Amino acid sequence: MDDKAEQVLGRLDMMHGGALGEKMGIVLTEVSAQRVVGRMPVEGNTQPFGLLHGGASVVLAESLGSVAAMMHAGEGRIAVGIEINATHHRAARTGFVTGTASALSLGKTLATYDILITDDDGNRVCTSRITCLIRPTPPGS
Repeated sequence: MDDKAEQVLGRLDMMHGGALGEKMGIVLTEVSAQRVVGRMPVEGNTQPFGLLHGGASVVLAESLGSVAAMMHAGEGRIAVGIEINATHHRAARTGFVTGTASALSLGKTLATYDILITDDDGNRVCTSRITCLIRPTPPGS
């Protein structure tokens, strides 16, 4: 990851502690304003039938899209999610899922990303879209 990506991830850790992403086991592998890629284990993120929980897919999608929007927002600004949706296409039972957030629209006040989540075999598990509002960093943050 480049220095700008490391700075943004450091800011996110300071503001939020990264607690949810850590609990979910999310690991980022590529970070830029145009594209963020991350992986998450299925194990530990399942519903009672042993399938990847749909909410876990949404957590992965929102995490990736939010990091990308923070990269786009730049120094002195934050990005907050204002809308997210998800369509669950197939179940995942084992291994990892990989999410790729790709920029759709990057403006001064809004950033929108498509997130494609696939299983280890490359099958589409979930498609999501997030829109983030870009605002000045609140004082004291």
